[in-house]
Amino acid sequence: MAAKGAAAGAGVLLVTANVGSLFDDPENLQKNWLQEFYQVVHAHKPHFMALHCQEFGGKNYEASMSHVDKFVKELLSSDAMKDYNRARVYLDENYKSQEHFTALGSFYFLHESLKNIYQFDFKAKKYKKVTGKEIYSDTLESTPMLEKEKFPQDYFPECKWSRKGFIRTRWCITDCAFDLVNIHLFHDASNLIAWETSPSVYSGIRHKALGYVLDRIIDQRFEKVSYFVFGDFNFRLDAKAVVETLCAKATMQTVRAADTNEVVKLIFRESDNDRKVMLQLEKKLFDYFNQDVFRDNNGTALLEFDRELTVFKDRLYELDISFPPSYPYSEDSSQGKQYMNTRCPAWCDRILMSHSAKELILKSENDEKIVVYDHIGPNVCMGDHKPVFLSFRIAAGAGKPIANVHKCCVVQ
Repeated sequence: MAAKGAAAGAGVLLVTANVGSLFDDPENLQKNWLQEFYQVVHAHKPHFMALHCQEFGGKNYEASMSHVDKFVKELLSSDAMKDYNRARVYLDENYKSQEHFTALGSFYFLHESLKNIYQFDFKAKKYKKVTGKEIYSDTLESTPMLEKEKFPQDYFPECKWSRKGFIRTRWCITDCAFDLVNIHLFHDASNLIAWETSPSVYSGIRHKALGYVLDRIIDQRFEKVSYFVFGDFNFRLDAKAVVETLCAKATMQTVRAADTNEVVKLIFRESDNDRKVMLQLEKKLFDYFNQDVFRDNNGTALLEFDRELTVFKDRLYELDISFPPSYPYSEDSSQGKQYMNTRCPAWCDRILMSHSAKELILKSENDEKIVVYDHIGPNVCMGDHKPVFLSFRIAAGAGKPIANVHKCCVVQ
């Protein structure tokens, strides 16, 4: 596989994937997942590729270690990746440390045709030339080639075992420096609580955590560069607005627990039509009678309820979404398009960028579709999340007006 000539700029492929399901059912899911991933690599032929994984190792990390090793080995040695002769892998495997464990895995692959690529050493504050293939795991805290943080426990106090956090690396290719941030934000713990207010309390928690990350990556410790933040943001649709829209002509029945009087279920029925049940809502149930609404025209009608990014519009840019909600898909390997009825489908998995990074992306001078933002495996079970990717090209020297990237020559 030969990537297109770097003279026209470097082809870049960014992929985000919550892969927890792959390690809970590796026999049925990993082969298909890798096959779909390789197809995207082959179609776009990037010079530089970043794969950001969340929930790496699955829910039972200790039991999944052998599957983790096999997955990493396959990615690094498969025939589909043979032209990527340099790689960096950063796996947070320190699952015994409640204080630090994030279950994040960041993979970076460099095509043999790509010359002069450097990675930033945050401790030495210098760029270093990237050679060979290296894997870093266990305690990433001591690795100077990245910054890693787990969000403080008080950000999401009701989730005692939260593994949410971020990993940041910095790269320089074609004289252009940029940060790549792998992020995992907090989920909605209860559909019933998410439904109570607009925006939801969970949306506020994610807002606080993402704001913290953005402040962190542009603070005064290092030179400011463009950045791409991609991962499982757990962004959800505005639940109250969605339910009120989907069930505008329905009547609501509230079911309470006999002992505590706590609301445990909401049932929305059509006013006529034999009082047909349209939606049942519980803590971990979102059972809407017509899943087609989330798939038709890629769920475009629901994008108006995707509002969590609006508070960051001055700091983050995203290309138009033209793919269906990326979560929660059925984990049944025979159900590639079916959503689970646990949550309202939402675009959890995203690739966002700073406004300066937007300017780095090589604009097409003809009608050729150079920039592509899409999901992977539309018809295949990829686990409960569909991976999302962004493919583009960076023009040689594009970053120079933004950052003093000539410092790239200060390497060891």
